[in-house]
Amino acid sequence: MFKLKTGYFLTGIITGLILLFTFFSQLPDGKLHIVFCDVGQGDAAYIRFPDGRDMLIDGGPGGQTPRVIGCLSRHMSLFDRQIDIILLSHPQEDHLGGVQEVFKRYKVKQFIRSPAVNTTEGFQLIEKLIAEKHIPQDIAEAGETITVDAVHFSVLWPDIPKAVAEQCGALPLYGCNNVLGVADVNDASVVLRLRYGTFDVLFPGDADGHVDPELTIHPLYLPDAVEVLKVPHHGSKTGMTDGFLRWLGPIKLAVISVGKNTYGHPSQETITRLDMLGTQVVRTDQKGDIEIISDGTHWEMLTEKR
Repeated sequence: MFKLKTGYFLTGIITGLILLFTFFSQLPDGKLHIVFCDVGQGDAAYIRFPDGRDMLIDGGPGGQTPRVIGCLSRHMSLFDRQIDIILLSHPQEDHLGGVQEVFKRYKVKQFIRSPAVNTTEGFQLIEKLIAEKHIPQDIAEAGETITVDAVHFSVLWPDIPKAVAEQCGALPLYGCNNVLGVADVNDASVVLRLRYGTFDVLFPGDADGHVDPELTIHPLYLPDAVEVLKVPHHGSKTGMTDGFLRWLGPIKLAVISVGKNTYGHPSQETITRLDMLGTQVVRTDQKGDIEIISDGTHWEMLTEKR
């Protein structure tokens, strides 16, 4: 009997030490952490800022327990039940499905989205949850800057005036995108350039070759030495034009968020073009969660062991 109690006691101590280690390992360390979550065929990126605040860009596909929930549990403290910002790049299931469950499980302080809307049940449920939980909502507009601590996000696209987007929101869903001039919601993806010191990352959502000419004619938006690119549209062959790659300049690392699919993502053509530029290519379906850590000057990549 004494041995049994001793065993329980030792197990409790070990469990407590593990929880304590986890707690301290996830405290703010003064560095930027970007995790490209392995959510299958979709996009989700969790960002923890140097001061400990955080952000989720997209939430991957849905399901009974969306895979984004597992990613958050791996990279957030067990005691942290709040996310400061959720940004939805555009309203398609492989980006918004998991966001619904995040709203249910975490307190969200702000929601930012593309001006485009969708008639899907998933998008309408997100709108319902935002209203029920009284979450402040904003629409991204090109030229805006989102600043958290020393990290700055420049909104490069879509170039749709916020006033027009807000007016559009009062229309029936089926007519809204026509007013915005959006034929495909992918084309209204929020394109973000993250800058922390001299470290830059580009998040283009699913914006692909249709949008590239609109971006590249704006010299003001030219990023300097983007170190990391989240490859548009899961590595689709139409995701990047030669002009887009020239505009970006040398890219050190290209991250493809992808899972099992019937679309042929990522295309060999896209991978070959990046290889020819000397860019390292990593994929969530091969490496799992991909974490980038930066102090604003230097950066490193960590991946799961598979």
